[in-house]
Amino acid sequence: MLPKTAQIRLMSSHPEVYDPCDDSFALVDALLADRANLLEHRPSICMEVGCGSGYVITSLALMLGKDSSGCHFIATDINPHAVCVTHKTMEAHGCYAELVITDIASGLETRLAGSVDVMVVNPPYVPTPEYEVGQFGIASAWAGGENGRSVIDKILPVADNLLSDKGWLYLVTLTVNNPSGICLQMRKKGYASRIVLQRSTEEESLHIIKFWRDLDIQLEVSECTALNKTDHGVILNSLLSRVPRLPFWSRDNCGSH
Repeated sequence: MLPKTAQIRLMSSHPEVYDPCDDSFALVDALLADRANLLEHRPSICMEVGCGSGYVITSLALMLGKDSSGCHFIATDINPHAVCVTHKTMEAHGCYAELVITDIASGLETRLAGSVDVMVVNPPYVPTPEYEVGQFGIASAWAGGENGRSVIDKILPVADNLLSDKGWLYLVTLTVNNPSGICLQMRKKGYASRIVLQRSTEEESLHIIKFWRDLDIQLEVSECTALNKTDHGVILNSLLSRVPRLPFWSRDNCGSH
């Protein structure tokens, strides 16, 4: 019987690639906790943004098992060493994914727009100076800029573009990232959310959040948008009604000089 998660003994590694750690394990445990729903979901395309060592995307492929025979797995990372390590890790587990060296999903937006059914992201979430964000090598795995949100805030609109109508996003966050603010930001785009798993370590408090499109929220957002437009029109008409009407001007109104 195949294991449902990647085996540490089969993991490949590299000095410039982030090894599986508490956040990686928490994300995979969250996926395991939601496995019954994932199997019922029957995703056609699963994608990981920032694959690192390949632990998460490999685990996702394993836990979906034979039920994922028609599923296409894609993983991206800005670090070429990470893509190489992920390839070796997946190969050691008998899994396959399309691997792309890119920043988030650059170059894939058109091809994958509205087609990703499951997206998993363990982003760089550690608060750091902004100049550390996007650096080459292992630092790209954790440097998250101010409040650890710089990369997260770039990922969210990309996820919104790539997710299908039934798409799910699993995102790792820290308390300092303001998870409730992230949920509110996604709600404005029509997404519902829930915390699938919360875990505290000696160094951090992790929240794994699941997002999905919700028709009621989308309707609410649409109505609010329409209301705002209507309100602007009412306000404008109100202001115009207060402008005094000036008499029509013509040369006949002018006296001779």
